[in-house]
Amino acid sequence: MSLTIVRLYHDLLGTYGDQGNAEILMHRAKARNLDVQLVEVTPGMAVPRSGDIYLLGGGEDGPQSAALEMLKQDGGLQYAAAGGATVLAICAGFQIIGESLPDSSGNAVAGLGLVDAHTIYDASPRSVGELVIQPSRGGLPMLTGFENHQGLTRLGEDMPPLGLVQSGVGNGFSKQEGVWHGNIFGTYMHGPALARNPELADAVLQCAAGPMRPFNDPLADAFAKERRQTLTGN
Repeated sequence: MSLTIVRLYHDLLGTYGDQGNAEILMHRAKARNLDVQLVEVTPGMAVPRSGDIYLLGGGEDGPQSAALEMLKQDGGLQYAAAGGATVLAICAGFQIIGESLPDSSGNAVAGLGLVDAHTIYDASPRSVGELVIQPSRGGLPMLTGFENHQGLTRLGEDMPPLGLVQSGVGNGFSKQEGVWHGNIFGTYMHGPALARNPELADAVLQCAAGPMRPFNDPLADAFAKERRQTLTGN
């Protein structure tokens, strides 16, 4: 089986190293003898409509607004997601795939509408620090990351979160963090998220590739375990 991973605008949405999530997916896919290629989409390029996994990272307000407008005009990501492609969106990317979010001036604008989620700014302090969540599905262990965001994201009633916050802020409503709706993942976890959480990386891969054989990666497992133990004491 072959997989195409599409990394979108990482020059704009790569402030916190989230572009590293692509390398993690490629590493874990190749370990299963999958044929995988990475397609880089830079500003001005057309978004491929036949990719298997699409990645969006974090970024500041201006780059986020620019990325959103380009994606709206292009339509490729929306087309692929509607056809069942897997999407992993981090922080600013998570906000972009929702129904609405603030622009760089704080005014509400329409997002891509891939998930029912609305982001707002209020007078709350910026959410900065380590984030620990208990996943809501998939049999995943505790997940960890680093959050750094001003926006608060409310999920629609039918939207399942990625997990529930054990430590940190997350979405800012009902102790929820992120979203996991079908093949679409959103989260405020930087780290990069998939480097810190290899089990989550495999969950993303499986959405695109189906069941995979186990992969023993002692270094990745040890790093994930250290972060969980340091942040939770367990």
